[in-house]
Amino acid sequence: MADELGDTDIAMDRTGLYREETFTDRRVGTLQRLTPVTPSGDTDTARPVIYVGQTQVLTPAGALPLSFEVPATSLDDAITKFGDMARDALARTVRRLEEMRREQASSIIVPGSAPPGGPSPRGGLIR
Repeated sequence: MADELGDTDIAMDRTGLYREETFTDRRVGTLQRLTPVTPSGDTDTARPVIYVGQTQVLTPAGALPLSFEVPATSLDDAITKFGDMARDALARTVRRLEEMRREQASSIIVPGSAPPGGPSPRGGLIR
């Protein structure tokens, strides 16, 4: 396995460091506040703070985890926008799942028919 990694660069990005803080209401979800920091650990005021929301939606197939960015300027602002951003993330996820289901359904090979791009199931016209 180590040989397969070869020259893979496994190094942290010094210019992309964040301090993580997690907030939860223990009912609906969590918010992460990602505060940019310098390599020395000081707050990097040149980059914006990022808020990420996380929640789960129960479906017939089980819990569906959702993770989404919340465009906010403060923790209070992120809390206020959490519900709308979660609904948007759920709608995007449902659309993507429906898209994947349609793609999968259209690739089903029916017995007796030729596979896409393949020869006829009866071996062509030569007998």
